[in-house]
Amino acid sequence: MSIIQQSLKALRANKGRTILTMLGIVIGIGTVVLVLTAGAGFRSLINSQVATLGSNTLFVQTRVPPTTKNRAANANGTPGGAFNGITITSFKQRDLDDIKKLQNVVGAYGIVTGQAVASYRSNKETSIYYGASAERFNIDKTKLSEGRFYTESEDSSGSQVLILGNNIAKKLFRQDDPLGKIVKIGTLNFQVIGVYEAQGALSGTDDLLFIPLITAQKKLLGIDYISVGIVALSDINAGDSTADQIKILLRQNHSITNPNKDDFTVQTQAQALDTFNTIFSGITYLLMAIATISLIVGGVGIMNIMYVVVTERTAEIGLKKAIGAKESDILKEFLMEAVLVTVFGGIVGIAFGAFLGFVVSLIAKSANLDWTFSVPISGIILAFGVSAAIGIFFGVFPARTASKLDPIEALRYE
Repeated sequence: MSIIQQSLKALRANKGRTILTMLGIVIGIGTVVLVLTAGAGFRSLINSQVATLGSNTLFVQTRVPPTTKNRAANANGTPGGAFNGITITSFKQRDLDDIKKLQNVVGAYGIVTGQAVASYRSNKETSIYYGASAERFNIDKTKLSEGRFYTESEDSSGSQVLILGNNIAKKLFRQDDPLGKIVKIGTLNFQVIGVYEAQGALSGTDDLLFIPLITAQKKLLGIDYISVGIVALSDINAGDSTADQIKILLRQNHSITNPNKDDFTVQTQAQALDTFNTIFSGITYLLMAIATISLIVGGVGIMNIMYVVVTERTAEIGLKKAIGAKESDILKEFLMEAVLVTVFGGIVGIAFGAFLGFVVSLIAKSANLDWTFSVPISGIILAFGVSAAIGIFFGVFPARTASKLDPIEALRYE
């Protein structure tokens, strides 16, 4: 009888204990696979969100110039350029017009935001409104479920037209058709001309109001500057060089001679994704560390059970050694039992983690998130490798103890 057959027979002899021993490994490996599967889905979601903005875009955003006092708090820029009540007002439409003249730039639009109460009849919702020029619709790939986008002439004339995010349209109008209806934003009346398709909770657009840039600036905010600029490029591979050109241009326009005093940041999509990947990788490593603790606990459990098994089978070990079994034979048999337990636990854990990952993808899709379910091959290889390594590491100690038993003393044990 081979060592594997002997080990399987021994494990089947006490199925309940074997299953309980495997449980820690199943949970640990399942957690590893779940983290990697959910991570793959989340990355696909981020990529899809980036694609809606245009994969060939970069961002220009105002910020308070770093100083000794605020450099650490504002090193990456603050949305809208506000810091401790300070607002940067130097980024104007003329800056975007100059940016559009650069060779690699095919379009650009500015953004301002504010908050107001939107009401339709007795229904009221406090919401963020998003003012952007009509050129946005040539760059942003988000689609409407009904209606139309506002035009360049409506934007330049400050027309009071409105596109609703999907959620806020449902909250304000319930079962009514919103197209053509009047929504009051603050003290002004806006005509609804369109409703966006549902984008999912992560995008943040489903509860927003979208209006022309000039309307938001002049009629709601009383400003002439913009907070964020989205720039579309003809060649994304030249994104870094174009970003450098934009920095030089804005420094000239804003009379900045020291780059350390920039009142703006320029970030490409690749840089934005790198920032996300850095943050997400840190979170992934943290979750993997937690899963590793579970695996170590499972490994210690296997070692403890194997020591119990060695004690229970002391007489058997003595008999085998008395009829000619070598220390290496006993070592291999008990080590194989530990490895089989962890490998079987790893297989079940992979299936368990993949199932949980599938459930997460179903929940994400039910929330209208563009979530792709996949189990990375690297995750399966990692899970198998870790489970086998745990079996060897935590199984070798009790296996070695069994192999060193004196056959005469072992036969006398009972």
